[in-house]
Amino acid sequence: MPAGTDSGVTTQVPPAPIGIFDSGVGGLSVLRALHGRLPTASLLYVADSAHAPYGDRDAAHVRQRTERVVDHLVDQGARLIVIACNTATAWAIDAMRARHPEVAFVGVEPGVKPAALLSPTQRFAVMATPATLASVRYADLVARHAPGCFVHPVPCAGLAAAIEQGDAGVAEVDRLLDNYCAPLPGLAIDTVVLGCTHYPFVMDRIAMRLGPGIHLLDTADAVARRVVELLAQEGPHPALAAEAPLRLQSTGAPDVLSRMAMAGLGRAMHVDTVLL
Repeated sequence: MPAGTDSGVTTQVPPAPIGIFDSGVGGLSVLRALHGRLPTASLLYVADSAHAPYGDRDAAHVRQRTERVVDHLVDQGARLIVIACNTATAWAIDAMRARHPEVAFVGVEPGVKPAALLSPTQRFAVMATPATLASVRYADLVARHAPGCFVHPVPCAGLAAAIEQGDAGVAEVDRLLDNYCAPLPGLAIDTVVLGCTHYPFVMDRIAMRLGPGIHLLDTADAVARRVVELLAQEGPHPALAAEAPLRLQSTGAPDVLSRMAMAGLGRAMHVDTVLL
């Protein structure tokens, strides 16, 4: 007989998760913002750490890896997926929308539009991976939202990979930031866009090098607000539950994601290893 009828036992259907993924641990900044706004949402985060970082890879590789991870999240029941990686958004989100039309996708893009609106002098820089800055999507962002602005791109090769190393990468992070940040105060800019989800984890180090007159812009909370808007448009969503799980998965060494989750979320988290 069906469960929950004559037996008196009600079968609980697990809530469909909201999927979040990044090439590595950077998307935890988006996960943190999402969990803050949706504390009862079922969230499944996948770090493709075995193939990180995407920012130094070619477009075909990024699309291939994005497809594998997105397919996995769909298999896990996700019907709303946040691509919490600027590079994957730039190179692959349109293909994923065509591949999975039944899924709502939210991407992460450098905050060119808010920077153009908020910058008093209309002069700002964008720190991002070389792949993001080389993408047609980024060029379109600047053309549409900042046509009259001075926009200085800062391709930060190697920075995301160094951040992934945690304490072991601190010296390399500092060396790279010294190099990438040094020219910025001399450009008369007032805003720097953090165009990679890894960079908020070293925001204090960036701010120290730029000085108090330059504002740092992170888009993690804007992404979380967009997810909330989509859920509101759809009405009651199965991702909302009384005690929803927050799950972490990694295609690489789980200790990297576990360590960064402790730093970013302030709690110990078990990480499952997945082969994708």
